[in-house]
Amino acid sequence: MRLGVLAATDSWYLKDLQRAASSTHEVVGLSFSELTAQVSGDDKSISCGEVALPEFDAVLVRSMPPGSLEQVVFRMNALAQLEQMGVAVINSARSLETAIDKYRCAAELQCLPHAPRSFVCQTFEEAMRGFELLGGDVVIKPIFGGEGRGITRVSDPDLAVRAFKMLAQMNAVIFLQQFIPHKGFDIRLFLLGGRVFAMKRINPSDWRTNVSRGAATEPFECDDKLGAIARAAADRTEAIIAGIDILPGQDGKNYLLEVNAVPGWKALARTLNVDMSAEVLHGIDAVTRQKAPPLR
Repeated sequence: MRLGVLAATDSWYLKDLQRAASSTHEVVGLSFSELTAQVSGDDKSISCGEVALPEFDAVLVRSMPPGSLEQVVFRMNALAQLEQMGVAVINSARSLETAIDKYRCAAELQCLPHAPRSFVCQTFEEAMRGFELLGGDVVIKPIFGGEGRGITRVSDPDLAVRAFKMLAQMNAVIFLQQFIPHKGFDIRLFLLGGRVFAMKRINPSDWRTNVSRGAATEPFECDDKLGAIARAAADRTEAIIAGIDILPGQDGKNYLLEVNAVPGWKALARTLNVDMSAEVLHGIDAVTRQKAPPLR
């Protein structure tokens, strides 16, 4: 299999995929900033530098760098065009657009059990109304972002006023989600093919349980019920490979927080002592060879 990986040149994931590929597969690093398209009559081409992307069996999106609105739209359209050319794009442009946008993802997940309530607006006045509707204890999240960056909990009305006014002045979309009292840990489910790899992320000193925030990890045995919820969430976002975050609340419910369509597996590999890069390559290879149904 010839696999293109959209990632930073110094990405651990790119290097580890190349290690796992050995002589069995060819793994080539690609850069979003070098993405180029040519349209001339019936001739359509997409490349990164001098590398023609339709020559790959699959392209894995391993990072999504920030950019202007025009850049982001062009990148998504180029990935969609690449799919139409017959290249397996993992995950698809549609899946990325759904999962990366916290509002759109939250809307898709509301039909599933125990998805937290959210409120999204653009003005200070509406944000204060949402703050009250969600019980006066909310988590403010950037509508685009991950790894716990930019997330703030607000339960004091005076602090809410200051935070919402600042965000409104920045012309930001204000995304609020009800705060879920929890037990100091969450569960990351990594879906790959018919398999679910799971770990618990524990942070007794911070309500945020991201590994990047200092959380410790340990293996977790995923039962059929949680596995079914995770698969349903991946289906809602059309993700082939997905990271699903489940938060066990103090009320005994397992809350479905979000779907990550560009999930990392470095901490998971270390925690489970599994060569996850090899597993990812095997799963993608199965899709490109049509030896198995789509991974999701």
